[in-house]
Order: sequence, then C-alpha cells, then structure tokens
Amino acid sequence: MEFRHLVSFITIAEELHFGRAASRLHLTQPSLSAQLQKLEKSLGVRLVARSSHEVMLTSAGQEFEAQARLIVFQMEKAAQIAKATAEGRSGTLNIGYNMPASRHVLPSALAKMSAVHPDVVVSLWEKRTGPQLAGLADGTLDVALVYGHPRTADFRYRLVLRKIPLVAVVGKGHVWAGRAAVPFAELANQACVIFSRDQCPAMYDSIFGAASDSRISLDVAQTADDPGATAHMVSVKPLVGFASLPRASSGGLGAMGANSVAVKLFDPIPTIDLYAVWRTVEANPAVFSFLDCIDDFDELKRSDRGLVAM
Repeated sequence: MEFRHLVSFITIAEELHFGRAASRLHLTQPSLSAQLQKLEKSLGVRLVARSSHEVMLTSAGQEFEAQARLIVFQMEKAAQIAKATAEGRSGTLNIGYNMPASRHVLPSALAKMSAVHPDVVVSLWEKRTGPQLAGLADGTLDVALVYGHPRTADFRYRLVLRKIPLVAVVGKGHVWAGRAAVPFAELANQACVIFSRDQCPAMYDSIFGAASDSRISLDVAQTADDPGATAHMVSVKPLVGFASLPRASSGGLGAMGANSVAVKLFDPIPTIDLYAVWRTVEANPAVFSFLDCIDDFDELKRSDRGLVAM
C-alpha cells in the first residue's frame, strides 16, 4: 500500500467519476485505474464498483474511506510538524541561563518567542557557565546564556550583554559592610571565598585579572561553587565572596541574603560579558528562532547599576 494510492482512492470517493478524479490528480484515467487496482489487490477487497453509468463505493470502500482520510490527515500533519521543527517554528528548546540573563534577557526574549513561535515548548535551566557548557556538549541544553565564550570549534556564540560588574559580598558584621565601595587592592588584606574555575572561567579570570592589575594576591581561604553557599559562609565568617551585580542587586544569593551585603569594587572594576552559545553542528533549529528574539544590549541599564542590601 502506497500513500499516493490512498490519495487517489479518496479523490475517486469524492468525485465518483474517474475522469474528474484523474483530472484533479493530473493523471490519465488508465493510471488512476491501475493505482486503484494495486490498492484493492494489497487489501484483498473491492473498494469501488463501477459500470458504464456510475461509480460507487462498496461497503468495504465506504469504511476504508474514513480510515484512509485519517491516515492522510496524520501524514500531512506529521509533514507540517517536521517542516515547522526544521524551520525552528515548532518542537522543544532547552535554555540554560544565569542571573543576568534571567533579569535582563529572558523576560523580553521569551515574550517574543511565545508570540512569534507559540508552538515551541521552552524549558529553562539555571546553571553556572561550566555546567551549561557541559549540557550543550551532551545535548541536554540547546542554547546557553553564559559568562564568556568557549574557545572551541564545537560551539558558536553571540555577544548579548557587555561589562557586567562584579561586586564583593560580605556579612553584615564585616568591616566593609558599611562601605558603599572599596578599592580592589584592599582585598590583599581579606580572606576570600571563591568558586572553582571550571564553574565559571570568565568570572574567575576577571577576578584574578583584577588582582593582577592591582598587584595583589588573593587569599582564598575557602571554596564554594554555589552562590547560596557563598552567602552562608560570608554571613558567619569574616570572608569576602564575589557575585555579579544583577545577582547581588536582586537578592539572588539564597536564603542567607538577608545577612549579607554587596559592596562595589573599583580601581579596577572587574567585569564580565554575557554570551549566547550553541552547538556548531546539529544545532536545534529553534535556537535561531530564539536568538532572533533576543534584544540588542550594550551595558547594563543605568537604573540597574545601583546596589541594594541583601
């Protein structure tokens, strides 16, 4: 049984006239008759009764017509879905993101995505840069919104947001807690808590690059890969942690945020850039639909550059 034979049979059932049916299908009448015969032979039943005066469906033909229409409908629907998925208008999309992306990129991008491509099912996963890139590599993520860009041919990237400031995070009992800002060089006299580099290479390198520019060494007393764990540690020990300005100003350091304070760093101000990253080969077509929905940014908006206590 071939799909074209089903289409031909349905046309015969609609027209009940071989000449008109053949004309609609751009076939000759002998070709149409041959297709019907092959279909009937494959089924082992007679579907159409015809004489010199009329064409009629048999009882088997009437029942088969309804089922044939369902098959053709499902095939056409499957083709439409496949085409929409290939063009990024349908399917699923798994997006990894961090706090600046959550605050400055996703709200408008997801609203546009929903309006323009309502048939794409989007799932969101908040992770640090390292885990996001691992998710891209193993296929569990389709696009990552991360700090910095990978230096490998396996991924492509696009700059989304420039110069996101990093700030110091301290407990409310810390000597810096009452200060609005401190020179970066003063970190030479403080014990720090920092994450491992593989969690967020760009942020790690920005912090230690600022230390090098200030000609100081950082005293890393403890490590914590989770921002919430950093907030816990600085709230009970005289340690200095680090966070992006969007995370700090949104209170995104976890349950202990009420006991920690963000303090600006300057001279120099460590900054990082936010990128959208996706696989070079076999990229989900919906990735490009999503990228088209991302607004063009430069630096953080002026209204977002202030700090609030956490």
